[in-house]
Parts: sequence; structure tokens; C-alpha cells
Amino acid sequence: MPDAVGYDVQLDTITSGYDKKTCWVQARGGTVPGAGRGGGPAVVVTMQKLLLSGSDVFYALNEMRTDDMGETWSGPVEHAALGRRAEPGGVEAVICDATPMWHAVSATLLSTGHVARYVGDALMPDPRPRQPAYTVYDERARSWAEWDTVELPDEDWYFSAGSGSGQRVDLPNGDILLPIYHHADTDNSWTTCYYATVARCSFDGVRLEFIEAGDHLSVPEPRGLCEPSLTFFRGRYYMTLRNDVRGYVAAGDDGLHFGEPVPWRFDDGEELGNYNTQQHWVTHTGALYLVYTRRGLDNDHVFRHRAPLVMGQVDPDRLCVIRETERIIVPQRGARLGNFAMTTVNESESWVIAAEWMQPAGCERYGSDNSVYAARILWHEPNLIQREGPRVG
Repeated sequence: MPDAVGYDVQLDTITSGYDKKTCWVQARGGTVPGAGRGGGPAVVVTMQKLLLSGSDVFYALNEMRTDDMGETWSGPVEHAALGRRAEPGGVEAVICDATPMWHAVSATLLSTGHVARYVGDALMPDPRPRQPAYTVYDERARSWAEWDTVELPDEDWYFSAGSGSGQRVDLPNGDILLPIYHHADTDNSWTTCYYATVARCSFDGVRLEFIEAGDHLSVPEPRGLCEPSLTFFRGRYYMTLRNDVRGYVAAGDDGLHFGEPVPWRFDDGEELGNYNTQQHWVTHTGALYLVYTRRGLDNDHVFRHRAPLVMGQVDPDRLCVIRETERIIVPQRGARLGNFAMTTVNESESWVIAAEWMQPAGCERYGSDNSVYAARILWHEPNLIQREGPRVG
């Protein structure tokens, strides 16, 4: 079995409460080194309101921030630059599913996601185009730039393309390996086959521009592969992938080309039980971990078993989760927790940020109240993952 790294978990509640009409979702944090009190890190969390009477109906991104390692939080503050925009035909577009991460070469906090489009407060009917979207944080002004989109080379092949809910890897030269998923404009049904790929992009602190794409991965199961997340660990790249039936994982040597995706399993061969939702990496110098949701945790009452959040160590050679290492890091209270993210705060802590998504109606009877959590992973050994080489979230 691979060497493990010990850790404790401290669960903090950043905010809680809701009006039963909307709720906070897509809570994800990014770390700004040296910007906090006493020269420590600041953590900036973005999240957006969801209309509870609709399906994936999002509004402007808001920000919360801590400069003292979570002792106090400011916000939420709405940023007009991250709100909806009018487009022809009565369509409104907004950046969503965004994940902020520090870009060391340009010394900027860059958040990547994708564009959702609405007519009124309902998703725009198909065919509905989508693009990867991004925004840059101005640390001095504590404001976000107007969100922009990444221009992809083939409008048909990438008709619906997004980088939402993913983890990227930044290369030493400043280039970004941005995982995206897409489908062509000829397939807009519920059984759309998505392809996951990694787009290598340049970033100068202002503009994010496409350079090339790697392998396009899919599987012959409903909706293919989507919401990919990428990490780098001990010389190899690992990508975890969402599928309607089961989660998948693939590995490769250069971040663009990967072996065949295989279903996530425990080390005893049993399938992990994750399905139709994302998984993300927590990467330490000494060990690789996966955070996920799954069946079988007394959670049949939770939508798609998307709570609790559990963390388990990955065997990178066998591409499996070591069952005996599995640990709950955010408990379930009826609401789903599946849209989450992590950030490496410093060498001692990595934080998993998650919000209780208050759908379907009635999930609050199990105790949920739209709490936004920071599950702080307190490492027993220093995490040197950001010191050199490709940088991960």
C-alpha cells in the first residue's frame, strides 16, 4: 500500500441560513499567498444564488473572503462584473460553476468556469451553445474583472464546451492545462455524448487563450464523460471524470494524453459507488487523495447520494481508492454537497469548500440550512506540492 500522510479535519461553517426561494451553491475557494493578515494567505470564496423553483438557474457570482485563516469572513459581496448579460433574442448569459486558483507566474487569482444561458428564469432551449469562461481577481481593489470566454478553434466540435467544476494544473512556464468537456451541435438530447479533454492555454494575467487540445475521452454510457478534474502527482497526471452511471479515472504522462478511462473502484475491486456527480483531488507531496460522494453511506434520502463528502487515499499505480482510508469530511444533513472544490492554503492546510444545495424541497427536514463549509485538512507533514513543477489547486 502507498505511504499515507496523516491529517485531522476541522469543519468550519462560513455562513448559513436561507429564504426558501434561493440558496447559495457552487461555493469554491482560491488562495492568494501573502495577502492575508501578517503576510499569511487570504482565501477568496465565490458562490452564486440558485433559484429553488428552477433547474440550474444561477445569478451573479458573489465573494466571501478571510484574511485570518477563517477566524472571520467578509461578505457575501455581489460583483456586477460577474452577473448576467443580455444577448440577442431575450437571452441572458452568466458565468457559473467557477473555480478560482492562484496562477503563480502572473501572480493573479484566475477563476475558470463556463457560460450558462437563460430565457427569463429557465435554461435557454436547445440547441444551447456554451463556452469556457474566466475572470481575474484584482487583489488591490478586491474586485473581479468582467468575465470573458475562451475562443476554441472548431465551433461545431466545441459547440457546447465548458470548464465548469474542474481542477486545472499550471505549468512552470505559466501555461495552463484546463480540463474541459464538450459535444458537437448535432447532439442536444439528454443522452448527449460528452467528450472530456485537456486544453493547454496561455495566460498572461489578463487573457486566457487556447493553444491545443489533448485526447478526447468518452465512454459508451449515458452522456459520456464530463466535469473532468486534473492533478499532477509524482511525475504523472491524473484525471477524474463524471459519468451518469459511475465515476471514471485516467492517467497519463504529459497532461494531454491519457490511457483508457477505467471505473473508480476500491482496492478490493468493488466499484466506488460514485455516479452522476463530480469528484476532486486533494494532492499532498506524500500522498494523493480523492474527495467524492457515493452510495452506501446511509444516504438513500439524499439526491443522487451527493452527501456526505468523503475523502480516501488513492493508489496511483492501481487507480483505485484504498477503502480503509475513507473518511467523512463533511457530514450529510439531507442536502446535496456534490458541487465543491478544494484549495491548497499553505503547507499545513488544504481546504475543501462546499455548500448545502437545498434541492429538492424538504431536504431541510434532515437538518440542512444552506450552510457553506470549509473542511480544513490539517496535515501532519508539510505539503510541498506548490514549491516546484506543475502547480495544482
